[in-house]
Amino acid sequence: MELTRRQLLAGVGATTLAAAGLYELAERAGRAPSRPAVATRPPEQHVLGGLRVVTDSNVEVVVPPLHHEVVTFRLPARGPADLRDSQRRLAQALAGLDQDYASSPAGLGVTVGWGLPYFRGPVAAPARDHLPVDRRASQAAGHPVSVLLDAIRFPSDTGGVLLEQNDAVLLLRSDNPAHIHDAHERLVGNLDVWQPTSIRRGFVGGGFDGGAGLPHKLAVAAGVPGADLIPEQAELFLGFTSTQKASLGPERIANIETLGYSDGGPGGYFRQGTTMHVSHIFEDLESWFLTFDHGQRAATVFGPNRKVPEGTLTISQGRDDVPTVAAIRKDASKYARIGHSPAIQQTSRLAADVVGRDGTTYPKGTAVPIRADFNTLDNPFYWSADPGRDGLTPEARAGLHFVVFNPTSDDFHRNRLAMDGVLPGGRRLPLAPRDPGQGFNSVLTTTHRQSFLVPPRRHRAFPLAEMLQG
Repeated sequence: MELTRRQLLAGVGATTLAAAGLYELAERAGRAPSRPAVATRPPEQHVLGGLRVVTDSNVEVVVPPLHHEVVTFRLPARGPADLRDSQRRLAQALAGLDQDYASSPAGLGVTVGWGLPYFRGPVAAPARDHLPVDRRASQAAGHPVSVLLDAIRFPSDTGGVLLEQNDAVLLLRSDNPAHIHDAHERLVGNLDVWQPTSIRRGFVGGGFDGGAGLPHKLAVAAGVPGADLIPEQAELFLGFTSTQKASLGPERIANIETLGYSDGGPGGYFRQGTTMHVSHIFEDLESWFLTFDHGQRAATVFGPNRKVPEGTLTISQGRDDVPTVAAIRKDASKYARIGHSPAIQQTSRLAADVVGRDGTTYPKGTAVPIRADFNTLDNPFYWSADPGRDGLTPEARAGLHFVVFNPTSDDFHRNRLAMDGVLPGGRRLPLAPRDPGQGFNSVLTTTHRQSFLVPPRRHRAFPLAEMLQG
C-alpha cells in the first residue's frame, strides 16, 4: 500500500478512521504537565532535558512525555553523491527543528537511528572500519562483536515474531502533539530522502497531576477488552508505574562509551551515541486483571516477598531493592514465582561500582537501560506500507511500543534473556519462560522487533555518508 506523503501526514491509511479519532482524543485529553526550562542541547540524541520528577507513594518518579511517534524507513537505491545530498538535506531539516524546539518534553525530542541494512548497504565500505566493537561481548564470544546486532528471538516469544530489517527509525516525543505533527511534516511529509515503512503512535502517563491517566481514558474509549479494569491514574495499561527514577539509567550511562563497552570506533565517530531497541507487544488486559488479584500482580512484577498495599501503583525500585540470585532461586523454590523486576535486575543493574568515561561514579545497583516505551491502540501499527506482512487489522487493541536505549545490542539481549529466566553466566531459573511465576510474559505477545544504532547528534543524518567515494 503506497501513500503520498500528504496522505501519510493526514493520517490516511491508519488502521481505521476510528483509530485516528482515538489519537485525536489523546491529544485533547492529555493536559501537559509543568516542566523545567532547558537552556542547552546535549550531544546525545537520546537524552531529553526538562524531565520533571514527582513523588508518588514516597518514590521519585520521572514524568515521561505524553505523546510519542515512531516512524520506520527504507532507503531508495542511491549513489554516493545522492546519499551525501540526502545527508545534507536531512541535517538541515533536523537543525531547523533544533532551532524551533527545546530538546525536552515541553519542546520536542527527536532521535534518529540506523539499522544494520543501512550499514551493510549504502555505507558498507566505511562501516567495516567505523562501526564500534562491543568489548565485553567480543571477549565472551572469542571474536569481534559489533555494538549493533540483528534482532533475535527469545525463549518466551510466541510464533510469528517479525525480525524487521528497516534502514532507519525516527522517534518523536513531546507533551504537545502539535510539535510532533510539525516534525512529522518536515521530516516525513516534506523529505523524499527516505520512504516510510510504518508509523506507530501512542501515549503514556497523564495521571500524576490528578484526574485519569491517558491509558485508562483511551482504552475505555477504544472499547478494548479489560479497559475498565485499568486503574484510572495508571501510567501504563498494566497499572504499575515503570519510570521510577532509580529504575531508569542516568542520562549518559547508556552511551556506548560510558561503561567502557566500546570506544566509539575509530576517532570516536559514534561516541556519545547509543543503541535503541524497538518492539511492538500486544497486552492481554483481561488475562492480567482477571487472572491475578492486586497482590498477585504485584508479586508477578516485583517478586513474592514485596508487600504492596492494595491499590498502590508505584513501588520502590532502588539499589537496595535488587535481590541476589540466591534469593531469587529461593523464591522460585518456595513460591514457584520470581517476578519480572528481580530477574531482569540481575543484568540491567551494575554488578559493581563503575567510574564512567565521563568521570561519573556509578554505584553498584545503578540501572543501565533508559526506557522510552509507550502504550498504543495500534493493531499493530497506525500505518504500514505492507499491511499484509505486518498483520494490520482494523480493531483497536491494547499494546506497547517498547523503546529502550542500551549501550549495546548485546546488553539489551542479556536483559531480555533475564526476563525469560536466563541469568548471567547462562544460569537458568527453574520456570518456563511463559510461566506466570516468571513474570508477566504470559500476557505479552511480541509481534515485531529490531535494534538500531543511534549516532551522536553531530552524525545523526546518514552517518558515514560523507566518507563515500564517488
